[in-house]
Amino acid sequence: MITISAFKWVPPFAQGLVRDLRVRWALEEAGLPYQTRLIDPAVQSSPDYRACQPFGQVPMFEEDGLVLFESGSILLHIAARTEALLPEDQKERARAICWMFAALNSIEPFVQQLAEIDFFWPGQEWAKLHRPDVVNASQRRLSELATWLGNRDYLERRFTVGDLLMTSVLRILRHTDLMEAAPQLKAYQARCEARPPFQRALRAQLADFDQRASA
Repeated sequence: MITISAFKWVPPFAQGLVRDLRVRWALEEAGLPYQTRLIDPAVQSSPDYRACQPFGQVPMFEEDGLVLFESGSILLHIAARTEALLPEDQKERARAICWMFAALNSIEPFVQQLAEIDFFWPGQEWAKLHRPDVVNASQRRLSELATWLGNRDYLERRFTVGDLLMTSVLRILRHTDLMEAAPQLKAYQARCEARPPFQRALRAQLADFDQRASA
């Protein structure tokens, strides 16, 4: 049985965004059953957990003695097991992987920086001064992505793990109005989020938080 680590609880602004959601979604798309190992800060900082996840983050993936960390690497491992996420055609497969790296390297650093400013340092003077630059940089990246997407339903010919990861990254902007200026991207994100595997994954993550809140 596949086991992934996830937090027992996070603040409301982070619920539905924690990176184990990406892995849950991929597992749902692949039709692979899994269980969660819910951790708290004490486990997160423990030597046993750090031996498997050097940075104390989630998710961690465990299966038959294999332990992986970093959501991108876990997604690639899962996607390689199913044509549902990575096409069999080698060129199409390579393009899907290309978009995985684009999501993590060309989009996420900008939008994540904006989220950190807004949620962790909103009252800091340096954050107020820096935020417009981060917004401009994020908008530029979104515009470039929208230009590529054009009238396509997905980044390439069909839905792949590249779309899964890109949509997960775009969700970080849900507290902003940046997507309003990019209707193609907004529709693209909605299209991907409407997939039943995503909805199941989201419900599962939120249910874990609800369980802790009601305990």
